[in-house]
Amino acid sequence: MIDRRSFLERLGITGGALIAAGSSWGCADAEQPMPETRGAGSTGESPAPLRILILGGTGFIGPHQVEYARSRGHTLTLFNRGRTNTGLFPNVERLVGDRNGDVTALEGREWDVVLDNSGYEPQQVKATAELLQPNTRRYLFISTQAVYADRSIVGQEETGALGITGVPKSGWDGYGPLKALCEEVAHAALGDQLTIVRPGVVVGPGDGTDRFTYWVVRTDRGGDVMAPGDPNDPVQFIDVRDATEFMLHLLEQDIAGTFNVTGPAEVLTFGSMLDVMRDVSASDAQPTWVDQAFMDENDASLPLWRAPSGATEGFNRMNAGRAQAAGLTYRPLNVTVRDTLEWARTEPPQRWSEMRVGLTGEREAELLRAWHDSRV
Repeated sequence: MIDRRSFLERLGITGGALIAAGSSWGCADAEQPMPETRGAGSTGESPAPLRILILGGTGFIGPHQVEYARSRGHTLTLFNRGRTNTGLFPNVERLVGDRNGDVTALEGREWDVVLDNSGYEPQQVKATAELLQPNTRRYLFISTQAVYADRSIVGQEETGALGITGVPKSGWDGYGPLKALCEEVAHAALGDQLTIVRPGVVVGPGDGTDRFTYWVVRTDRGGDVMAPGDPNDPVQFIDVRDATEFMLHLLEQDIAGTFNVTGPAEVLTFGSMLDVMRDVSASDAQPTWVDQAFMDENDASLPLWRAPSGATEGFNRMNAGRAQAAGLTYRPLNVTVRDTLEWARTEPPQRWSEMRVGLTGEREAELLRAWHDSRV
C-alpha cells in the first residue's frame, strides 16, 4: 500500500507545490514564470479556524482539499466508506459509513461547514442535508456543468435551465440530470445555508479521468499529434487546486449562492493549449488538425473538445464571471501542465499506453495515415 507522503508527492501537493501562485492565464505564454507561492483562492490572511466535514475526501479532489484546508488551520473530519486510499491522513478523524443507507456516524455531531464531494443520487444528498442542516452553518455541494439542459448556449450563466428539456423529473437519469436533482433536494433541506459550485472539467495532478492528461502525455511523446477541429476552437477546464482554493474561500467567507467554476478568465484556444504543452515538455509535437466529419466517419473521439456549433456550441464557453467576482482566480496554464506532466511521469508507463479516453498510439497512427492519404 502506498504511504501518504508518497501518494501526495505523486499528486504534487506536498509543501509549496499545493499552493502554486494564482493569476489569470488566458492564452498562456509558456515562457511566463512558474511561481510557487500562495494559491489563487486565498486572501493571504489567517482565517478563523473551521471544523470541516468532508463527505468523501480520498479520491481525486479530496486530498487536495484536505491538504489545503489543513494548511489554512482548519480541523477536518472525513466521512466515507473507508475503501479508497485508506492509508491517507492518519491524523485526520475518519468516520465510516455509506451514503446509500448508513449515515449514523454523522448523528449528534456538529461542524461549522460541510463539503459534499460525493453526492451523486438525490436520496444520498437528501439524507445528509436533512441530517446535518441543524448542525452546520454552511453546506457546500459540488455539482457539475453537466446539469444544464441546453449546452448550445454560449455564456451559460447559473440561472440556466437544468435537467433534460421536455422530460419530467421522474425520468431524469445520468450524471448531469441526477446532479440537478441533488441540487433541488439540497435547496429544499438547506435553503440559504447552501452553496453550490458547478465545475467544468477538473484537471491537474492526480486526475484519473485522463481528459486533460491525455493531451499532456501525448504532447510529451512528440511527433505528429492528431488534434480535433480547428486550432481556434475554445477549450475550458479548471485546475483542481484553483477549484479547491475557491471552495475553501467560499466556506471561510460564508458565501452563499451558485457558481460556475471553470476557466480561464479569457478565451483559451485548443491550439494555444497544445502550444503550451509542447513548450513545457520541450517536445517536437506538431498537431495535425482533423475535422469533425473525419472523426465521425472513423468513430474517433478526442477529449476536452466539443464542436463549437450546434448542440455543443456552448460546451467550452460557460460564463464563470460570478465565481471570478467572488474570488476565483487561476494558476498560469504552464504551471498546471508542468505539474500534471511531473505527476504523470511518476506513474507506471503502462498506465498511459491505453488511457480511459482518447486514442491508443496504434489507432492514432492509423487515423493520421488515413487523414494524410485523404488530403493527397
